Amino acid sequence: MPYFTTAEEWLEQSKLLLEARPSTTRITTKYSIKPARRPRKEAKPDEEARPPRGSLVFKTYDPASGVVLKYRTSKAAEVSRLIHSSLGRLSRGMAGVPEPPAEEAMPDAPTAADAGNGDSAAASQAQPQQPVGGGGGKKKKKGKK
Repeated sequence: MPYFTTAEEWLEQSKLLLEARPSTTRITTKYSIKPARRPRKEAKPDEEARPPRGSLVFKTYDPASGVVLKYRTSKAAEVSRLIHSSLGRLSRGMAGVPEPPAEEAMPDAPTAADAGNGDSAAASQAQPQQPVGGGGGKKKKKGKK
């Protein structure tokens, strides 16, 4: 069972497996933390012990075909991105929820290149007006006389 090297590769292969066999395919996650090493008696007291390093393993498994797809990571940013966005997209097919429609390009909308060449009055109307700074902030305290 080799591990995939990138999250995108694992995600794409898992998506294909879920499309092929949505009723039998399972996605599991396993989090493990290696225990911290005990400090040696000979170690200097000013050295700080490193915190234990955790890792998360994503596994997509289909018992009917015997296919196993694995990906391991220890990066916190990647873990949160995979859990929130990627697993949500993969689980849509298993739950029977249709995919949201892709955003379509609007042909009559001005592009970034066209916006610079257009009227400056039209561009200023498109931007919301900022209130003039009259603010309701704290007032300045007067000193004692």
